[in-house]
Amino acid sequence: MPGQKFTVVFQPSGLRGKVADGVSILDAARELGAPLESVCGGKGTCGKCKIKIEEGYFAKYRVNSSLSSVETIKATPEKLISKRQFQHGYRLACQSRIHGDIVVFVPEESRQGQQVVRKEATERKIKLKPAVRKYYLELKPATLHNPLGDFERVQAALAERYKLGDLTIDYQALLKLQNTVRKSGWKLTVSVWKQQEIIDVEAGQSARGYGLAVDIGTTTVAGYLCDLTSGKVLATDAMMNPQVAYGEDLMSRIGYAAKAKDGLKKLQQVVIRGLNQIAARAAAKAGIKRAQIIDIAVVGNTCIHHLFLGIDPAQLGRSPFVPAIHHSVDVKARDLGLKIAAGAYVHVLPNEAGFVGADNVGVLIAEEPYNQDEMLLIIDIGTNGELILGNRKKLLSTSCATGPAFEGAEIRHGMRAAPGAIERVRIDPATKEVQFKVIGNERWNTEDKNIGARGICGSGIFDVAAQVFLTGIIDKSGRFNIKLKTPRFRVKDNGPEFVIAKAKETTIGHDIVICQKDIRAIQLAKGAMYCGAKIMMQKLGVDQLDRVILAGAFGSYIDKTSAAIIGLFPDCDPKRVYAVGNAAGDGARIALLNTDKRKEADVRARQVEYVELTVAPDFNMTFTRALAFPHQVDKFPHLKGLLPE
Repeated sequence: MPGQKFTVVFQPSGLRGKVADGVSILDAARELGAPLESVCGGKGTCGKCKIKIEEGYFAKYRVNSSLSSVETIKATPEKLISKRQFQHGYRLACQSRIHGDIVVFVPEESRQGQQVVRKEATERKIKLKPAVRKYYLELKPATLHNPLGDFERVQAALAERYKLGDLTIDYQALLKLQNTVRKSGWKLTVSVWKQQEIIDVEAGQSARGYGLAVDIGTTTVAGYLCDLTSGKVLATDAMMNPQVAYGEDLMSRIGYAAKAKDGLKKLQQVVIRGLNQIAARAAAKAGIKRAQIIDIAVVGNTCIHHLFLGIDPAQLGRSPFVPAIHHSVDVKARDLGLKIAAGAYVHVLPNEAGFVGADNVGVLIAEEPYNQDEMLLIIDIGTNGELILGNRKKLLSTSCATGPAFEGAEIRHGMRAAPGAIERVRIDPATKEVQFKVIGNERWNTEDKNIGARGICGSGIFDVAAQVFLTGIIDKSGRFNIKLKTPRFRVKDNGPEFVIAKAKETTIGHDIVICQKDIRAIQLAKGAMYCGAKIMMQKLGVDQLDRVILAGAFGSYIDKTSAAIIGLFPDCDPKRVYAVGNAAGDGARIALLNTDKRKEADVRARQVEYVELTVAPDFNMTFTRALAFPHQVDKFPHLKGLLPE
């Protein structure tokens, strides 16, 4: 009935609350904060939100739970939930509407683990020229003979002592100006933004200023709290992007913004709340107040850029995929709901194209390929893969939808990088026995019998793909070798699979496997990256790469040999393939600390030529050839001795 509410209890967490009649179990989990996976954003295609409706009376909660209280919106494919599981109360949370009190059990594999966010700041020499500078003033007190307004008195002092003229003042700073100057005996520090506007006033002398550089990724958000007077990173904080609950990939979020009631507002609000948490935690680590943060620089892909600013992203999902703005944006932090210094600005770096955004521009100003003679390929491996190719003569960029597979979204036992995720894999070529490590444990499974694997994360997926290819478990085309003589290989109703972790080595109660569908998903993802690089190389008339740079936190944790073996990128000397960490975050930090680099970002973003892969004349052939391990026809002289004959 309209307006009626029902009690929902999530086990084993014990989280519970009242939700409206007709709400999906997935939306109830979002509303109550229950840790429930949702890779496809509620489309019912990934199967990651599998839950079990408990039957019976639960005295502890005073809830009589029944399957009859749940309506299944649409039939669930048997590959996601078997007939037997369905009979025993298993459902997809996104496809189940609540019409009564229920108790929901969330299986281990459906629980959203606390992701390990690996986005540490790297050492970079950055020339300091911040947007906000502090100026100390000792003013002559107002008198009956000199009743000049307080703001004009500050203006005159700044012009006389620091040669700053024609300044405006932020409304919030103006409100506290009179009390501040009188309480401090006419001695104060003013914070001036870009030598244009006074954005804050403080009593007495305050030399230190603080800024926050933020990289809003599709899956993770990282903040770097910096001292604007020294450039030093004082604290780093990170979290999962809370928008993940509304869709793992960008198209899911674009769809949610368009179709859900207040969808755009919700997606903006959750990421703003997340940034406020990051700012608060980073400030606490550094021993300062959040209100002392006087500047923010932000990067993110074009879709994230729009959602962060509250701009409708609908046009990004429609040809010709045009963003609302290419240029950088400066907006008051308070207008977005960010709780830092009242007058502070947020600087959002420019976008290159519909799916190559400010994060790629951050990589651009961090690595400066436009100042290099060598032919560079920069790969930012995230949920949305972005590539830059070129040197000082010409630069091209493109994007590929790769991340969901590499981050476990399209892999049967794939998961995010969380404790218990398999991150390293070795397979003996003779016996086909498997060694693996999980996040949070330095020992291999052969050393720890209670290793407790939960699934396979991105770095493990790269290793698994490379290892099953090198050991002959799959062939160049990605097909399983059905003649394998090992108990780890089996053929089931839904196809062949190979056991990576046996049930006794897991916490989910059954084997963790790699199956034919997983291999195909990996091929599509890595093939897209290779295809992007290849088409750009053809466009520039380039046959050989001088260097390959793996940007992004993910790129720092994958094994570069595994990446080369599966064919993530064209042949290159392994010594010239290296990771640079979170270059997008470094770009945000550079822009925070140097306004000249902000101007450079606007100029360089417009100089990069975006390549739309799907309109390339030989796209289909190039992509199809790139699906093979490592490639159907290309040679890899630098991998000689590693690849099977």
